Amino acid sequence: MILYNVTVNIHESVHDQWMQWMQEKHIKDVLATGKFTNARMVRVLVEEEMGGMTYAIQYSCDSKETLQRYYDEDAPRLREEGHSLFGDKMLAFRTELELISEH
Repeated sequence: MILYNVTVNIHESVHDQWMQWMQEKHIKDVLATGKFTNARMVRVLVEEEMGGMTYAIQYSCDSKETLQRYYDEDAPRLREEGHSLFGDKMLAFRTELELISEH
């Protein structure tokens, strides 16, 4: 299993709007691509020097090939929506993880 992890730092001034968008629209839109089996959102419990609040959203998929299809077919459109809504008030970076085991 591959985990597509998106870590986002969101500025306080747009936090509530961003959280509503994430919970009600964006995560559902990503799942609606059919490339991920589930998603979870967690808060990162560190204080950032830059301020804001940080979250990680993890999407599960079956393979690197499926994730690449997401990058090619869906990611540009979905990323653009967040950028157009929140601009420089949202900083995101992405990590690909491979699940080795669960206990």
